[in-house]
Amino acid sequence: MEGLILRLSALDADAEKRAASDRLLRPDDHRADRCGHAGTQCRAARGVPRGRTGGRRFVRTSGPQRPAQHGRQGAGVGHPPQVRWWDDDLAGAGQRSVAAGRAMVLERFAITAAALLDHSRVPAPELGDPALVELALSDSAGIAERSRALQLLGLAPTTPVFVLAVRSSTTSGFDEVVAALGGRPAGVRTADLGQQRAALVSWLFPDTEPHIRPPAGTIVGIAERTPAIEAPRAWRSARTAVRLGTAVQPVVRAAELGGFALLAERLTAADIATVADVTALDQLARGASGAETLDILIAVEATDSVRKAAAAVFRHHSTVAARLALAESVLGFRVDTPAGRARLQLALVLRRIRDTAGPT
Repeated sequence: MEGLILRLSALDADAEKRAASDRLLRPDDHRADRCGHAGTQCRAARGVPRGRTGGRRFVRTSGPQRPAQHGRQGAGVGHPPQVRWWDDDLAGAGQRSVAAGRAMVLERFAITAAALLDHSRVPAPELGDPALVELALSDSAGIAERSRALQLLGLAPTTPVFVLAVRSSTTSGFDEVVAALGGRPAGVRTADLGQQRAALVSWLFPDTEPHIRPPAGTIVGIAERTPAIEAPRAWRSARTAVRLGTAVQPVVRAAELGGFALLAERLTAADIATVADVTALDQLARGASGAETLDILIAVEATDSVRKAAAAVFRHHSTVAARLALAESVLGFRVDTPAGRARLQLALVLRRIRDTAGPT
């Protein structure tokens, strides 16, 4: 465009002003008419009789002239007069230089065509737009829609991806997880979906699984690696995994859930309300230092000794042993045996499933 303005300046001192208000780029109904007179605008510059109608000028031309007789110019023979039209903003330029006027008109038409083509299509979403991630993870989207969303995200349908579901009690927790994954340079696309946030991760080396340590108060569920076109299924698995995470186990992989995933997907809060072990855990949670007692039980379930559980919750092992004795009196079974630990694990999992039920 700068080169065009320079040439316009050489043709007319007011060219810059005219280029700025170029009527060819106005969205009106006469656009096609002007484009249709491209050749006329170039040829009309040499006409002699001229006039003006509205915002356009014209010249009237005739055929070859007879030799002058008695001091008068002869009329054209066999060639009826023709009227040539051109836009007012090209009049001065055409009179000065037909060749330059042709080049100018062609360039302006090229600019106009590019603008019209650009305005006629729907603007493509920005790369990494969260709406595209949401569409790629949606069960309701068709294959064609999902493929288009993946393409705009820079992914092929067969690209191996990991889908993560993140639940955090802090606004910065999700951002820290994304930063730990490497952010956008590492191929992380994100979206905020209800109570959970999603991360779609495509790795340069797809056989490498994401290993992260979330900040306190943040739980991460990771689905198995899958082709990008199957992202909705992976998103369901990741949402199930994040429901079963705890402060002691903040990262849960869907591939390691086994039958617990089926329980999380099938059981309702009403089903779990009838389980006595879950009711006992609720009673412990309502007592003095109830939250700390539950953390100790979770640590005992995740480890194989009282000392390891104490280290996990940063408490002295004698304090942990005293809390366990109190908890066992309410639960009605010992938690330091294999059977008791399995029973405790199931009760804790059912309680988490109940507490995380509902729309996500």
